[in-house]
Amino acid sequence: MSGLAAETENARVRREVVSFVRRSNRMRSNHRRAWEIYRDRFVLDVPRLQTSTSVHPEASLDLVAAFGRNAELIVEIGPGAGESLIPMAAARPEANMLVFEVYRPAIARMLGGLVRAGVENVRIVEADAVAGLERLLPAQSVDALWVFFPDPWPKPRHHKRRLLSPGFADLVASRLRLGGVWRIATDCADYAAWIRDVLDHDSRFAAEQNRLDWEARQITQFERRALDAGRQIVDLLYRRVD
Repeated sequence: MSGLAAETENARVRREVVSFVRRSNRMRSNHRRAWEIYRDRFVLDVPRLQTSTSVHPEASLDLVAAFGRNAELIVEIGPGAGESLIPMAAARPEANMLVFEVYRPAIARMLGGLVRAGVENVRIVEADAVAGLERLLPAQSVDALWVFFPDPWPKPRHHKRRLLSPGFADLVASRLRLGGVWRIATDCADYAAWIRDVLDHDSRFAAEQNRLDWEARQITQFERRALDAGRQIVDLLYRRVD
């Protein structure tokens, strides 16, 4: 194989099973303006492969430079438009909040919300959180990980797409500091049982009573629909132990 052909072959994107499905990136005019005006203020650029949500294997992230300080790091996966994230970030000004979100229109809405609320301690990476955790964050650098209402992929043939898996638990265990916490919420009873089956049998995590300090948490539209439909919200808390 020639050098050019080998380079092309190496650059080819390998399709992997991910826990999300990309939606349209079409935005309303006000969201597009928010994206254009505030993107550089809150969204961190990272090197890519060929897809817009990928992270290059050699990418790195300087958290001190990104936030302008060294502080407790809370990571949230998939906050959507930030309905609950924004008030929770406002209630924790001493913490750095790094979020991974793959839907650009949701990020654009989040940007407007952050500015209106005067919240400055949030930075956003538009990328697959698995790749982001693996390639952008060093070992034992995360104080808390929040995963609220991940897609439950309820059909058995889709269970392989669930974010919460033994492999993902390995990654989280490597990134959480000892004593760090992993907070998870779901409105799917089957997914809650699945998560418990993964983490209750993992000696690196200890289940604790979930006394969530949600004094500033707002119930999102998604969560309200779940409650209105009679589904129970299951909150789980696991601590990283030695």
